[in-house]
Amino acid sequence: MKLGLGNPTVKNGTNILEIDVPKELEKTCSTGLNYIDDAFGGKGMTPSTVVLFTGTPGSGKTTLMLQLADNITRKGHTALFNTAEESLFQVRRVTKRLRLKHGFVAGSESKLDTLLENATELKKKFPKKQLFIIVDSLQTLDDGFYSSGHTNSMTAVRCMQRLTEYAKENYAIIIVIGQVKKDGEFSGKMAIKHIVDAHCHLFLENDKKSDNFNQRVFEVRKNRFGCNGIGYVLNLGEKGFRENYRS
Repeated sequence: MKLGLGNPTVKNGTNILEIDVPKELEKTCSTGLNYIDDAFGGKGMTPSTVVLFTGTPGSGKTTLMLQLADNITRKGHTALFNTAEESLFQVRRVTKRLRLKHGFVAGSESKLDTLLENATELKKKFPKKQLFIIVDSLQTLDDGFYSSGHTNSMTAVRCMQRLTEYAKENYAIIIVIGQVKKDGEFSGKMAIKHIVDAHCHLFLENDKKSDNFNQRVFEVRKNRFGCNGIGYVLNLGEKGFRENYRS
């Protein structure tokens, strides 16, 4: 009986207490950003975790992800930031503006197979380091299902499924920026939210009655490895985000 992605094959009727948890899943990996570590249980993220990251237009999604990638490298892990949204020259300009000091591996692949091949090469090159993959963004990926290169709403579902399988099989941590509507809410198939382990959302609070009015809030809407409904108020300066307080 197959237990699921990343799980061993065990005999039917096996007592749960007899299953050994892989050593890779017994640890957590700090991202270097305290509020993200806190959101995932306090000490960081568990290998094999897949996160959907959304946010309102202009809230700073890419800025936050670039800052995250830089901090992941600072903590001694491997960070692959793959973007098909912007050129790598544009990304480099932003990293200069943010004064990032540690960097990360940059990619610009839209073909999912190539992206995963590149990730595997990094894993082989740095076998003792935790692999993080940040994808900007889900709607730019093509899984090759159609030979013509055509994509549709199910392409994103298949891509997220493949990314999840890769994360579980290779103990990678993958964060994927998702497509949003004008109001910033996720516009893809609901199946995608069911596939991922966590869903985080960045938005500018526009409720004048809120104590956080006109401030950016990083919110955890789904989390299999920690609490849901946690919000972190962030300040965005010329050097990127920093946590203001937890709400």
